Amino acid sequence: MFYVQRGSVPHTRHTQHRAPDGSLYAEELFGVEGFVGRSSLLYHLAPPTQTHQVELLAKVDVARAPGEDSGPHRHRLVKTGALTPRGDVVTGRIPLFTNADVTMGVVLPSGPMAPGSFYRNGEADEMLFVHEGSGIVATVFGPLRYGPGDYVVLPIGTTWRLEPDAGPQRMLWLETPGELEPPKRYRNDYGQLLEHSPYYQRDIRPPEWVEPHAENGDFTIAVKARGKLTAYRFGRHPFDLVGWDGYLWPFIFNIGDFQPITGRVHQPPPVHQTFQGRNFVVCSFVPRKFDYHPLSIPAPYNHSNINSDEIIYYVAGNFMSRRGVEISSFTVHPAGIPHGPHPGTVEASIGKEGTDELAVMVDTFNPLWLTAEATALEDDRYPYSWLPSADSGEAAGEAERLKERGPEAFPD
Repeated sequence: MFYVQRGSVPHTRHTQHRAPDGSLYAEELFGVEGFVGRSSLLYHLAPPTQTHQVELLAKVDVARAPGEDSGPHRHRLVKTGALTPRGDVVTGRIPLFTNADVTMGVVLPSGPMAPGSFYRNGEADEMLFVHEGSGIVATVFGPLRYGPGDYVVLPIGTTWRLEPDAGPQRMLWLETPGELEPPKRYRNDYGQLLEHSPYYQRDIRPPEWVEPHAENGDFTIAVKARGKLTAYRFGRHPFDLVGWDGYLWPFIFNIGDFQPITGRVHQPPPVHQTFQGRNFVVCSFVPRKFDYHPLSIPAPYNHSNINSDEIIYYVAGNFMSRRGVEISSFTVHPAGIPHGPHPGTVEASIGKEGTDELAVMVDTFNPLWLTAEATALEDDRYPYSWLPSADSGEAAGEAERLKERGPEAFPD
């Protein structure tokens, strides 16, 4: 990321920074990877350590669904469109996929977090992709106003709360114990995004600046760490910064600012990469012009994910290579088996000039497991949707017949 300064900071770091009444502001180094990773310096009205009560709130455990180890290895379709709002942006989360590198799912918050309550993930970076809704992500660094299509990236340790506007809210959420950042191949040695990058620094929105909250009261930060939520209670508002500067801060990037890379023939998924994490990537499929070779086939070719699992969340538009996949659904194309365009979509794509699809893809390089919540939303006919009869509606019946026959339908 790049350097940002907000509010009042001293000329030299780690030196006296005093309030008008002569009292010292409390400096905090907010950084990752010990003292060698990205960091920012935060200046508080009062030390951020002054908690007067600590208590366990809940255990947090995201487990793979029973039978994931013993069931067949297959393509999956998970439909979340019928889910109803519940809880807030933290308590309402529905985990769907997990491994040691990333956990992701959906959240449809029915309202804001309780007054005086805040959240901090003490073990993972977090990302919210806003499918529907708008509002403010209030952070210790300042507010971020969000809307449809926004990726909200919150570094590990950020104290924040969601203040949604009225109306439906639907988000894809993801957390990772590693850093979530722009791909290294898009950056030079100074961290600047290069000319061939599909977005630029000015597309990244840092927090706005507001004056510090100086009020006293009852404030609780729920900290997620080591498989549990712990409540830290304070007598002062945690958003009390008089200033901050550095390279580590929450930000928003809108998917509509992603500039698609196209070519004479179909371009592979890495051209859609938006962020990188530890052992996974996040990609954006956006409206774009199709290939311009006179014999080009715009639909993607069949491909095998030999050593990665591919998860796509469908946001809007008509995904040209898919049929029968609804908006707000996930497709899961795991490692080791090929997948590709559905019957009829290859011929149908020829001659088309562009696509209006909008989707978020997460590719993991270690196996990704479904949770019990995901399997409860699964359409188990999906593995058979590539049968030639899919266009006529007979694929579903064929899938049922194969299921009824049991394992003998698939001889060695």
